[in-house]
Amino acid sequence: MKQALFQETKEEKKVQCSLCCHRCLIADGRRGICAVRENRGGVLYSLVYDKLIAQNIDPIEKKPLFQFLPGSLSYSIATPGCNFRCLHCQNADISQLPRQGRGGSIIGEAISPEKIVAAAKAARCASISYTYTEPTIFFELAYDTARLTVDAGLKNVFVTNGYITPEALEVIRPYLHAANIDLKGFTEDFYKKVCGAKLKPVLDAIRLYKQMGIWIEITTLIIPGLNDSDKELKEIAEFIKSVGEEIPWHVTAFHPTYRLSDRPRTPAATLQRARQIGIDAGLRYVYMGNIPGEGGEDTSCWKCKKTLVRRAGFFVEENNIKKGTCPHCGSVIDGVWG
Repeated sequence: MKQALFQETKEEKKVQCSLCCHRCLIADGRRGICAVRENRGGVLYSLVYDKLIAQNIDPIEKKPLFQFLPGSLSYSIATPGCNFRCLHCQNADISQLPRQGRGGSIIGEAISPEKIVAAAKAARCASISYTYTEPTIFFELAYDTARLTVDAGLKNVFVTNGYITPEALEVIRPYLHAANIDLKGFTEDFYKKVCGAKLKPVLDAIRLYKQMGIWIEITTLIIPGLNDSDKELKEIAEFIKSVGEEIPWHVTAFHPTYRLSDRPRTPAATLQRARQIGIDAGLRYVYMGNIPGEGGEDTSCWKCKKTLVRRAGFFVEENNIKKGTCPHCGSVIDGVWG
């Protein structure tokens, strides 16, 4: 247990948490929406500072980040908990764990930031990714680890729902190099009913990440009947274009899971349609995911259209980008290449 950052004591020992955009006002003895930040006697504590529930060595493409150190490995970690309640969460067994049972279970392996960084270096990873659940809710661990990661010559990556507050993002900004941000839909109704959150803070965060110079890629999991209309996909693509045409958009296939097990899988044709909508909107890079063998995984030059990076699933088979440029026409290819 570690005293939490971003807290303000209020009357009657209540605490205002300003880590994420829920900005929970938490009574003494209670937890916030994330279920891993608890008020004890008027002081807010993180219950997951040393509670790693997942540690893996992943290709960076799995985040997915296709234009940030492609072909490299990322040491990926998570603690229990999340500030969303997505009905389609593929990691609900760990993200929703603290909400299950009386008092909420907080389990995990006690590993210090120093040991996390040492493990990443030993595995020859180029970065550490804070992922699987929501990195914002284990901010204290991520922040302490991120600072050591930079000292060790590695990069830091958030895989996030984009619900971090501006003040929290500003604190970790000097140590955060890339983020994949979920833009789960484009209506307040979808965010309220499916995620237990609001859309506007996510849009604001995407703009802020871009303004801060952090490399970002956007992912939309397309769920049949919920966020797959041409209108909504076009609105997402146009929003991304308004922030930056160079921002990659990953349109990915939904598989029935958790509380949406009655929904059908996303057809390949839907992803192909979404990808074309993104291209027609003027986005330079649009990728298809979770549906191997259907194309849409390679990186092409936005100007001459030559294929530069060939992929099979999460693995890079060929990378012809030279010092961040297209070897065919000399155009700068957006991203972080080395």
